[in-house]
Order: sequence, then structure tokens, then C-alpha cells
Amino acid sequence: MTFDKETKLWLSGNEAIALGAWEAGVRVASGYPGTPSTEIMGNLGQYEGVYTEWAPNEKVGLEVALGASFAGARALATMKHVGLNVAADPLFTAAYTGVRGGLVIINADDPQMHSSQNEQDNRNYAYAAKLPMLEPSDPAEAKHMVTRAYSLSEQLDTPVIIRITTRIAHVKGVVERGQRAEVPETSIEKVPAKLVMLPGNARVRRVAVEKRMAAARELAETMPENRIEPGSGRRGFVTSGVAYNYVKEAFPEAPVLKLGMVWPLPEKMLRDFAATVDELIVVEELDPFLETHLKAMGIACRGKDLIPNQGELNSFIVRQALAPETIGEVFAPLELPMRPPNMCAGCPHRGLFYGLSRMKDVFVSGDIGCYTLGFLPPLSAMDACVCMGASITMAHGMAKALGEKGRGRVVAVLGDSTFMHSGMTGLLNMVYNGTYATVIILDNRTTAMTGHQDNPASGRSILGEPAPALDLEALCRALGVQRVVVVNPHDVEVTRKVLKEEIESPDLSVIISRAPCVLLPEELKRKKPVYFTNLANCTGCTLCVQMGCPAISWTPLTPEEAVARGYRDKQKGFARINEVQCNGCGQCACVCKFDAITRREENS
Repeated sequence: MTFDKETKLWLSGNEAIALGAWEAGVRVASGYPGTPSTEIMGNLGQYEGVYTEWAPNEKVGLEVALGASFAGARALATMKHVGLNVAADPLFTAAYTGVRGGLVIINADDPQMHSSQNEQDNRNYAYAAKLPMLEPSDPAEAKHMVTRAYSLSEQLDTPVIIRITTRIAHVKGVVERGQRAEVPETSIEKVPAKLVMLPGNARVRRVAVEKRMAAARELAETMPENRIEPGSGRRGFVTSGVAYNYVKEAFPEAPVLKLGMVWPLPEKMLRDFAATVDELIVVEELDPFLETHLKAMGIACRGKDLIPNQGELNSFIVRQALAPETIGEVFAPLELPMRPPNMCAGCPHRGLFYGLSRMKDVFVSGDIGCYTLGFLPPLSAMDACVCMGASITMAHGMAKALGEKGRGRVVAVLGDSTFMHSGMTGLLNMVYNGTYATVIILDNRTTAMTGHQDNPASGRSILGEPAPALDLEALCRALGVQRVVVVNPHDVEVTRKVLKEEIESPDLSVIISRAPCVLLPEELKRKKPVYFTNLANCTGCTLCVQMGCPAISWTPLTPEEAVARGYRDKQKGFARINEVQCNGCGQCACVCKFDAITRREENS
């Protein structure tokens, strides 16, 4: 394939959305990093004329965008699907206030839970909050729909949600470059009857919301994003988003009604299309959202009785559900080997979780981040994980439920970015209501899991410019915590001693485990020591292997092989360090009791 590099680009869905936002004249954009939406903000920040920022959480991000909209600017808020839960409070009321400058919310759902704790279907938010929602099927449509969403937002006086999924966010496609729209001037305009949501005003705005949705339903009937694609056969499909691609691949000749606006729905168009086919199939990922609303209209259709309501779809699943006798090699799925996740070699979290793994009677209330991998064997040092910030509040609740018999047995673990996202209020609650639990903040100086985005404690803005860095120790003390201690998790023995002392303390305490992520650019450039295995000293005790470092491998041996190699006759094997992978953290050397792990000197 060839194309004009001046006008056409090869972009991911997230990159295309960023370009679309810039071309639409966005002035202000705020969001919190969360896979699969993260790259939108990172890319948008590279364009001139738009202010971008990482917010501490999604609620803050949406409120910042809403404020910019009230000043007359086109504004953008980005988040993953669970982030919209956090932003739901302003979302529902923003539907009442409406907008001044266009306001678009990018919501990225994650079917199959590639990097999420659930796979909720956020089309339900559009229905519940009474907001229009668009859903693109490829990067080119994603870019186009951003511009379309701003037009709808200002025409209907409403925030507009664009729903993407992991496949749309990360797939690449050809996108046509355009020009940046004229950016309107911002100003202050006082309209308290519209923007102050006291009950008296809100009741009036509630009526306006219904009028707006009625207007949106009329628009849905004629907007080109909703279209009927004629075909042959008496079976027709209603679909949207990435599922549209699977329908076209599985049944290329079938008639299709493709929905670009998934809420509100074009009822007349749907009825007219249904009348042209003998059987109507709704193909959609996750919930039977479209199917339920079609049936509520009295339109006969089938959907989730044939199509799974869990995980991602693909052309094979769609074809197998409706024409299993025609499945051939073309549609057969590829069986790929599993690649289990693991903390990186040299990850500072490993030393902390190694210490916790030795405390078998301690319940570790975990959180969302790279450190959630502490749940996996061989560390197996996390006992619960629900949502951002819940580690602290769950630990508090558990301590209150257990009373004295839980003393010295309850720990909360969360990252620096997560603590600032939604952990601070939980810690304040602990102080206010009196808790003996221990909170561990894993401060690796970045928001690592989503790709090393900066945060309020990193000392840099989204563009890498210097910014005030939050003092976590001072903040914890300001919230009322009397015991605050900082440890270097690479020093495994000292960390274990601090863990034991603080967890057994009768008072609430905070441990800040501080060491930078090994994948930060400055860490990658830093000259690091390398460790190797002195096999003559290795007893095969497996202590180093139990840390789960990917740079350490285990070679099993029979007793006869051990003797033949000169090892101890009862040795079951030996550990070996891959010096290419080694990041020089020294954690394995800390736990080795036989001097079998040695630091390689630079001149050796």
C-alpha cells in the first residue's frame, strides 16, 4: 500500500484521536493515564496551541475540562473505563449544566481485561447519564468522530462521550491529516441559572436534558455515522465499533446497519432496516446494550443467545456462532503461547514484596499498579485488589472488623500515583477514625504501569518540564500520621526489619518504599553493577529464585549430575544470573546466605 505522506498518516486509534482533538481546536485537555487510553494525552501534548496535563485522578480531569468548557474553550477529558466510575459524579451533573465550548470525554473500554480489573460496558453510562455517545470502528473514524463530537456538543449543549475499546485504541490505520479549526476566544460569561445546580435550577435543567435527547434522537436518524450497507441474503446485522469489522470479515455480503452513534439510537432507521430482513442479528461486545434497546422498541432480534457476552469478539467467534458448518482454516484462531506477566529485573517492588511474602500471618490489602504482580507466585504476597485507592480503606475496614485479634496483621500497599489518585482521603480516614494498620506507599517516582507518565510527585509536567514535587512524607504527617519511615527496598534485610517493626507497632504507620523504576530514562542510562552466580558456592537453596526475578534461572539436577559437576550430592540444582538482564539491584545478593551471588567489578 502506498499513500501520500504529506496528507495521510499511519496512526493508532489513540494517535488519531489526539490529532482529531488538535484539528478540532481543543484548547485544554486533562486526563489520568490508564490503558488503553493513555497515549491520547501523550500525543496531544506534542501539538502546539493546546494545554495538556496529567490530573491526579479522572474526576479532577473531567472537572478541569468542564471548567475550560465554561470559559468557552473546546476541552477534552480522557480516561479508561474504570476511570469513568471515578468521574461519574461530575459526569451526571455536567449533563444538566451543559457546555459552552464543546466538551468531549474519551472513554476506553477494555474487553478481555488486558489491563483491567473488570470489563464493564460503559455504553450504559451514556444511557444512565443521558448523554450522546459515538463509537468508531477504526482510527480514521476515531479522528473524524472527535470533530463530529465537538459539533454535536455545541449544537446540543451537552458533553459527548466517545467510546473506544482496546482494539481501536491500539490498532494502526491510514488517517488523513487535516487543518486545525479556528479556535474561539475564551471569556467569562456568568449564567448561574444554567451552571449552579441547586435543586431549583436543576429541575429546570432536567427538562432541558429531555429536550436535548429528543433533538439528538432526531439527528441520529440522518447523521452519516449511522448508515445502512445493503447486501445479499435475508439475514441482517446491527453492529457498531470494532464488532462491525468482525461482521464484515465473517459475512462480507450481508446487509449491515452500522451505528456510529450508539446512544441515542435511530429508532426509525432500525425499524426500516429490520423490515428488510427475515432475521436480525445484533453483534456487540460485552453487554446486550443495543439488543436490549431494540427489543424495548419491539424489534425482533437475536444477539447474546448466540454471541458471547464476555471477552473480545473476533471474526471466528462471529462466524462460528452463526455458520459453524462453514468454519475453515481462514477463520481458525491462532493458539499463541502464554506469556505470564512479571516484575522487571531490578524492580524495587520485588524487595518489598519479598519481605511481605515471609510474613505469612499478615493480610496484604493491595491496589492497582505494577505492584499488583506481587500477587503472583513465587512472591504470592497480595491478598486483595479491587480498585484505585481501595487498599487503604479496605485495610481500615478489616482492622475495625477484626479488632484486637487483627493487630499486627493488616497492611495496605499502593503506589505513589495511586496514593495521589484516591489514597489520600483513605489515609485521612484512618487517622480520623483511629487504625492500627500499616500503609506502604511504593514510590518509584513515576506512573509506571501505563508507560512512565509523570505525576505530582515526580517533579515534571506532562511535557517533561520542571514542576513542584509533592513531599509524600510531609503530606502524610500533615494528614496526622505520627510514624512515617522511608526505606530503600533494594536493601532487603533492612526493609524486612522495618516491615516487622512498623506492622507490629500499636499505632498507624506509613512506610514509604522509595527507589526509582528501573525503566526510567535516567535509570537506563546510569552505569549499574552486574551480579553473577559463583556456582562453587551455590547450595541450591532456591532463596534467590523465590524472589521471582526474570534474570535468575534455575537448572534442576539429579543427585548423580550434581556429583558429576562437583556440587553437593544432595543438591537439586543451581541458580544462574543472566548478566544481560541483570539491572544490578543487588536484592538477590541480600538474600543469599552462601556468598554464591557476587558483584562483578567494572575491571573484571
